[in-house]
Amino acid sequence: MQKITVLLADDHTVVRQGLRALLDAEEDIDVVGEAETGRQAVQQAKKLLPDVVVMDIAMPLLNGLEATRQIVREIPSTRVLILSSYSDDEYVHQLTEAGAVGYLIKQTAAGELLKAIRETHKGGAFFSPSISKRLMDYYREAFLSGRPVRKSCEQLTSRELEVLQLIAEGKANKQIAAELCISIKTVEKHRQQVMNKLNIHDIAGLTRYAISKGIIEIGVAAKVI
Repeated sequence: MQKITVLLADDHTVVRQGLRALLDAEEDIDVVGEAETGRQAVQQAKKLLPDVVVMDIAMPLLNGLEATRQIVREIPSTRVLILSSYSDDEYVHQLTEAGAVGYLIKQTAAGELLKAIRETHKGGAFFSPSISKRLMDYYREAFLSGRPVRKSCEQLTSRELEVLQLIAEGKANKQIAAELCISIKTVEKHRQQVMNKLNIHDIAGLTRYAISKGIIEIGVAAKVI
């Protein structure tokens, strides 16, 4: 029997250990790798080509949203399943638009996660019941009212979002350049574009914006607010 290969992406070691213990007990599932940052998740996905990535949202260096976008774009055969403590509608919409095929909250039962992994691997989608109901209500209301399904929002590029996260995490231009393997001049250009698009021109404001969008967690940003 060919097992479903899974990559676990979560910045909390205890969470990854618990998930691995749960999945290792299943005969048809094989955990092939772990990642504690979004960037590691993308790198590991490229290297291991897992069937399913179980992805958290708030992770350092590269958040789960951007990591999902990059994995879906570069490894179309890999299915991304979000497992997060955040269940706000904004997060759900952003992640599904980024290409995630499932969204579970961490309080979900273990059986739901196993079912979600198997279902998404088969090509289906899987959402926690509460999220699924909200999504259905949202699209039904949009259809009946004739309004656009999504409001237009600030269109930051993938690279700009990476720079925004690193700025909000307190990284200097030189550190950002080293992390992204680009020049300091390019970092400065992206930084200015982010500020112009968001109409936010100070680091504290960018940090608060990043927190409000779930790009980083409050604890990570506390030193720069």
